[in-house]
Formats: sequence, structure tokens, C-alpha cells
Amino acid sequence: MGRTLESKQQIVEELKQLLGEAEMALVLDYQGLSIKEMSDLRTRLQASNGVCKVTKNTLMRRAIDGDSAWSDLDSLLSGTNAFVLVKGDVGGAVKAVQAFQKETKKSETKGGLFEGKLLSQAEIKAIGDLPSKEVLMAQIAGAVNAVATKVAVGINEVPSGLARALKQHAESGDS
Repeated sequence: MGRTLESKQQIVEELKQLLGEAEMALVLDYQGLSIKEMSDLRTRLQASNGVCKVTKNTLMRRAIDGDSAWSDLDSLLSGTNAFVLVKGDVGGAVKAVQAFQKETKKSETKGGLFEGKLLSQAEIKAIGDLPSKEVLMAQIAGAVNAVATKVAVGINEVPSGLARALKQHAESGDS
């Protein structure tokens, strides 16, 4: 039994809404994945605000039609596709997809689109290799803390050095 026109329009509207919120889209070839494996991928993506949608390429074409931000996605729409739409932690979502692909050895990333630019396999891998947002924030906090510590030590050293110089002068003046 085929889908009705209303259900197709509803799917296209849902895709448009998801694309409107998304920062990045990955296109995966999901051929050979079981329902359990797809559920596993969806669960992994939830932590980074990622959604995995399986839909016909024609419905995705209709969703991106007229949207200049996503129009380049059209070149990836062939074969059996699953679409990973990320609106939060882009690096975390790419890492989740890469870990999933490494474990299942069934799925392949066809490409992606980030900020209106098509991404190559190497660029997607580079995004996955970036440290997480929390790690970057910790590194920045550590760097700021190190600078503050050095400033505090430097400020403390001025009176300490002056006191040592005065003491040395007083001792040399007494003899």
C-alpha cells in the first residue's frame, strides 16, 4: 500500500522543519542495516541532538527545493539514503556515526553539508577528530587559569622582591 498525498506532504513538512533547525546534514548509505542497528544509531545520535531519518530521495528533494542552504544536498540523493540531521554538537554526532560505522562495518557516509558547503570524506573525518565542546572549554579554562596564576605570581613577586632588596640593603648597611 502506497502513501497518500497527505502523508507525503506531512513528511516533507517534517523534513523542512528538521532542516530548518539543523546545522549539518550527513547522508549515509544504510543498505544492509537491520532495524535494531538503525535504532542503535538513533540512540547514539540523541546525545548530540542528532536525528536519523530514512526517507525517499524524492521527498527529501521536495523538502530542500527552494532552500539555498540545503540545495547542494541534491547531488547526494541517489540510492538508499538515511539522513543524519544535527542541530547541536556537530562533532559529537559525527563521532557517533563514525563509531557506529566502525562497529557495524555496514554503513558508509556518502557526504555531508555544513553551513551550505558540501563536505568531502576527509572533511567529515576531520570534524569527527576535533575534540568535544567540553574538552575545548576545559582547555580554554586551563589556559585562562594559567595566565591568571602567572599574573598573580608576578604581582606577588614585586613586593617580595622589594622586601628582599630592602632586607639585603639593611644587612649590608649594618656591617
